[in-house]
Amino acid sequence: MFDLIVIGAGPGGYVAAVHAARLGLKVACVDKTALGGTCLNVGCIPSKALLESSELYYQNKKGLAHHGIALGEVGLDLSAMMQRKGKIVQTLSQGISGLFRQHQVEFIYGAARLKGPGAVQVGEQLLEARNILLATGSVPAELPGLPFDGKHIVSSTEALSFDRVPGRLLVIGGGAIGLELGSVWSRLGSQVLVVEYLDQLLPGMDRELAGQLQRLLQRQGLGFQLQTSAKGAKVEKGRVEVQLESAGKESAATADAVLVAVGRKPCADGLGLEEVGVARDSRGRVQVDDKFQTNIPGICAIGDLIPGPMLAHKAEEEGRALAEILAGHPVRVNYQTIPGVAYTHPELASVGLSEEAARAQGHQVRVGKHLFRANGRAHCMDQIDGLVKIVADAKTDRLLGAHVLGPQASHLIGEAVVAMEFAGSAEDLARTIHAHPSLSEVLKEAAWAAMAP
Repeated sequence: MFDLIVIGAGPGGYVAAVHAARLGLKVACVDKTALGGTCLNVGCIPSKALLESSELYYQNKKGLAHHGIALGEVGLDLSAMMQRKGKIVQTLSQGISGLFRQHQVEFIYGAARLKGPGAVQVGEQLLEARNILLATGSVPAELPGLPFDGKHIVSSTEALSFDRVPGRLLVIGGGAIGLELGSVWSRLGSQVLVVEYLDQLLPGMDRELAGQLQRLLQRQGLGFQLQTSAKGAKVEKGRVEVQLESAGKESAATADAVLVAVGRKPCADGLGLEEVGVARDSRGRVQVDDKFQTNIPGICAIGDLIPGPMLAHKAEEEGRALAEILAGHPVRVNYQTIPGVAYTHPELASVGLSEEAARAQGHQVRVGKHLFRANGRAHCMDQIDGLVKIVADAKTDRLLGAHVLGPQASHLIGEAVVAMEFAGSAEDLARTIHAHPSLSEVLKEAAWAAMAP
């Protein structure tokens, strides 16, 4: 008898399992795929590996003469790049295995199916536990008329492992996944066109900064068609022709490959939710209360299976919280301080409310901005594009949101997250002493600007 059986070894599941074991619970974790789930194997980590490698290639291809560095001809070895990606994934997967051994989490390989409260079937084994955690994540969503075939019309999984650079790549979806993988293949030589149904990239992020990012990516060679939908596709002689529609007008785009990156959907098939009676909403998400409990006692769910942003760090935080709840500790997840990042170049990171959302919620706001172009460290790094935008309540000065478009935005946003977690103000951020010269000074100056009358 286990205290907890975790179904899914992705970032939410394995973190929950390890944390619960640290708190003294007897834990098993079941997964039918590799340790680390989508994030580690075909998502966050391999995409960042390719983003780093492709950016180095792109920078060296452009030349570094202005740094006083002379280079010969720069070539691309795509196979070696993919091998590096695979080695990183393997190393981190082994790290999770080590954590399981260290904390005596029993890992069981196989497909898990609920057999009732406290019971999980894995192959011939029937496992019993006081609590069961569903943490099976999500899978790429398909578009009607553009079903995945794994070769010509692909999801992010296949787009991470092309064996050659597509001459022309059509990306359907202007969210983080589409922009990141579009950037990778554009840097490596593909002609990339991004098609987005809405009127801005990265829907939900600050409109001003998303617009600036679009212009910077266009300078890098990516093309964009906004307010455009993909209606269908046909494959002929190894190429894909996609029917597009914009403002009532139809057109066609031809590509060597089409990446459909229009979002993800909960991965719940085969879990036996219907047989057990676990309630789901109209979008297939598992319904839970504020302690991650489903309507069936002893069965919990976290991560991409439940409402909220489909982000690995959100799942991790929920996994830790669930473990502590089961161990009897009071805990909560602050969903207002979950950062989001598009790992393009430059990166765009955001936490809290955008200016538009803050005004829509009735806040009187003060907005402070500061350009990386005015920062000494950014000039030394040759990365001066972008800005920081701070959104504060005009009456209380409390931080409502922070938005960073620029170098290392994914690191810089953490400072704003901490400030908001402690209900900090723009003044708190402005009066915090920052090292000079550093990129973080841009946040400080934007906070000062938000305080100005």
